[in-house]
Amino acid sequence: MVLSPVIGKLLHKRVVLASASPRRREILSHAGLRFEVVPSRFKEKLDKASFPTPYAYAIETAKQKALEVARRMHQKDLRAPDVVIGADTIVTIGGLILEKPVDKQDAYRMLSRLNGKEHSVFTGVAIVHCCTTDAQLDLEVSEFHEETTVKFSELSEELLWEYIDSGEPMDKAGGYGIQALGGMLVEHVRGDFLNVVGFPLNHFCKKLVELYYPPRREDLQRVKHDSIPAVDTFENLSDVEGSGSDPAQGDDGGGHGRAEAGGDKRQGPAGMQGTDSTGTGESPPPFPAGLLELIDGFKASKALFVACKLNVFDVLKDGAPLKAMDIAGKIDASVCGTERLLDVCVALGLLEKTDRGYRNTELADVHLASDGEYSLHGLAMRSNDHFWNLFTDLELAVREGASAAFGRKAEEPVQSKHKKLQFMRAMHGLAMLTAHQVATAFDLSRFTSACDLGGCTGALARALTQEYPRLKVTVFDLPEVIEHVTCFQPEGRRPDWMSFTPGDFFKDDLPEADLYILSRILHEWPDDKVCELLSRVSSRCGGILVAEKVLEDKPAARGSLPSSLNLLVRTQGRERSLPEYRGLLERHGFRDVRLAHAGDRLDVMLGTRASPP
Repeated sequence: MVLSPVIGKLLHKRVVLASASPRRREILSHAGLRFEVVPSRFKEKLDKASFPTPYAYAIETAKQKALEVARRMHQKDLRAPDVVIGADTIVTIGGLILEKPVDKQDAYRMLSRLNGKEHSVFTGVAIVHCCTTDAQLDLEVSEFHEETTVKFSELSEELLWEYIDSGEPMDKAGGYGIQALGGMLVEHVRGDFLNVVGFPLNHFCKKLVELYYPPRREDLQRVKHDSIPAVDTFENLSDVEGSGSDPAQGDDGGGHGRAEAGGDKRQGPAGMQGTDSTGTGESPPPFPAGLLELIDGFKASKALFVACKLNVFDVLKDGAPLKAMDIAGKIDASVCGTERLLDVCVALGLLEKTDRGYRNTELADVHLASDGEYSLHGLAMRSNDHFWNLFTDLELAVREGASAAFGRKAEEPVQSKHKKLQFMRAMHGLAMLTAHQVATAFDLSRFTSACDLGGCTGALARALTQEYPRLKVTVFDLPEVIEHVTCFQPEGRRPDWMSFTPGDFFKDDLPEADLYILSRILHEWPDDKVCELLSRVSSRCGGILVAEKVLEDKPAARGSLPSSLNLLVRTQGRERSLPEYRGLLERHGFRDVRLAHAGDRLDVMLGTRASPP
């Protein structure tokens, strides 16, 4: 058969599928592939918001699954398999990623969102080639994704619940299985059907062709890149099997990179090497879609900021869909400009567009409407009105250093009530996202009093008192901040179990407390100011809780990079590694400094003193 030469390249290798999915097992088995199944233990908790596209999230998850299995098998046997295959399938609609439902109600929410609409199914696939030399694991990673569009029919509530009660949705991305009962929900499919089932076999075989059959120069004009070569192409290509895991026998083409045991790196695509000096027969490079998205990224951010500033998401919150003309009237803008802005928001996954008009996605209702409990509207406005201008000085800061840039253009002090509240809304939105994780990162039940330095609106203090009812928390912040905190309290009043004290933590007396909390404070300051603050704090407490993003040796996640640039253009502070934070805390008497993660963008450290001096 046509695919036999492709799959045949793996017959003499030890192949492992890093997935427990019976659907993926069945697809690959029917294709004639022989493999073992070793389910990955990778915890799928990547921050979806840090990825530019849904498929980038799926690819990274698939890669981490495969790498975890490869490294675990190498540690266990001191020899990894030759090839590990990882895959992750997600369903997306309106920019929202739908994975496996946690219960029947969650399945109903997912299926209701898909009902009568088109959605995309993405599968990310990673092919990891392993080689062990002198007990050292060498990894080569190749990755790709496939997209299939699926349209659901208009389905009745009765039919949806009948399907949910069958139990089928519970272990499937998006809450349905197209290969079984879920097929009755689907009106049409555009693309690879097997991709929706769980594994894009056709694209997988194309990738094997790239890896194991790099085209000859004379074939480049004859072979169509978007299809699997015919049988005679395989039979005419010379290929000698080796004993190791090098798929190209010294020809390092095929779109996969080499990685030492700790990571991966990508190389050029197959067919790019070996071209003559005149460029005759050279294949074009892959289309740089990701790079173009980065170049245009500032436009997407500005569109989001403008939509927030015009209160588009407030107008559409919890209401029926509205036409562009109606929205334009409510936000006092032109119909033409409004429609273009709304269409961009649809493309960004912030709005949905139907025949009836535009409406918020769930993401926009929760995070972009200004009055939501977890609203980031204030952060968007702060980014638009404040950080956007600061980042015009990024080149200066890079050329001359943070100190020079900071000296030339110090931040203007917050003066107007509008600016004060905008700053507080931004900080409040960030704090609300992580307050519970910070409050529960460690067992703090031994402490009876705490002081949250720079605690702003008290979002973290509230979470602490809810988790520890006996804990009395004082929020210590600047007077111009404290005077507006009632705007952020439920029903506009300050709770009895939480107090607010105005002051400057570098100048004024600090309250006595068992535990001092510094959340997102220390990175704003250079080491000498951090030492000054810790010296003041250490004489007042028996423990310290620090919440910051801790630098790691591995490359930073994309979502954490902007904060590093923020520090470059606006303060003389910096982010620090765990040894650096531990050294600073131990220098001021805090011992047994422990680290816990509070999501992908924040870490929490707890240090204690034997007794207050």
